[in-house]
Amino acid sequence: MALRPAPLWLPVMVAVSLLRGSCLGTSSHSLKYFVTSISEPSQGQPHFVEMGFVDGQVFVHYDSNSRKEQPQVSWMEKVGKEDPQYWDRETQRARGTEETSRGNLEILRNRYNQSEGLHTWQLMYGCELRGDGSKGGFAQYGYDGKTFITFDKKTLTWVAPDPQALITQRKWDADPGKNQGRKAYLEEICIEWLEKFLSYGNETLLRTEPPVVTMSSRTEVEDGMETHVCRVHGFYPREIDASWTRDGEVWLQDTFCGFLAPNADGTYHYWISIHIDPKERGRYRCHVEHDGLQDPLDLELKEPTDSKSNLWLIIIGCVVAALVVVGGITGICLYNRRQEDYNAVPRRNQAI
Repeated sequence: MALRPAPLWLPVMVAVSLLRGSCLGTSSHSLKYFVTSISEPSQGQPHFVEMGFVDGQVFVHYDSNSRKEQPQVSWMEKVGKEDPQYWDRETQRARGTEETSRGNLEILRNRYNQSEGLHTWQLMYGCELRGDGSKGGFAQYGYDGKTFITFDKKTLTWVAPDPQALITQRKWDADPGKNQGRKAYLEEICIEWLEKFLSYGNETLLRTEPPVVTMSSRTEVEDGMETHVCRVHGFYPREIDASWTRDGEVWLQDTFCGFLAPNADGTYHYWISIHIDPKERGRYRCHVEHDGLQDPLDLELKEPTDSKSNLWLIIIGCVVAALVVVGGITGICLYNRRQEDYNAVPRRNQAI
């Protein structure tokens, strides 16, 4: 089965949650779904897209042009072999979500008293299995790039920051059984499927790639101060502790952190910079800890050479790469429906 690349065009809310988050701590794993419905997409682009991510990497995809739920990684083909009806079932679910999303866009346009034009209805939901064994889950809807309504697992209620969402909040909270079902999905069934997907893709998702750490520096012409950049590249999993230390202690002053972002091969890159007095250069280190390293790394700062252009090319390159990745991984997703086991889960987009 040929794997079709996922689109990177969606002009909607950035899914920063895939890239953001603490770089500290032991490895964690996540399963997230992002759904976006667009009222008037550009010519040739689908008006509806659903994408699934395991550990920040696209593994399933559906859009209104293909109208099929399709795998984006080779290890997902194992699912179809074990459950021949899996892809047909997921396709039907996604089609139902697509239809409901169209209706929600029209309802919201009237509720906000808006004219026709470009509007987006978005949904994001998922779960996380952390390195310490704790679990997390979330479900959130958005309209036109802003949060519309969010599910609170603790109170089993919906939170509506926008007055226009109060109608939806009252409607959804009137059915406590469905809210309990959402909680059960996020805390139990979603985790079960995350563990199953990890077992399917264990060679990829559970691998360990140590980081390659490089240093670059320059002397500022204006004040004689030095800027040093510590670039950490090619590591997996994404959890990493990269920081500047001074005299062995973490030093946050005069530092700048880049985005933690994925590479094309599924590994990650990250960078941090610091602005210091050259007289104190020997007090600083770039400290890196990662599961792929037997021992932490502590890199000394070197005296700058004629590397002004190279340094800033690295910084600009890192920023551009991060923006491209963040701009490409977009949308906000869905979640609703209860079927037997996985299919008995509230994953279908709910009418507002």
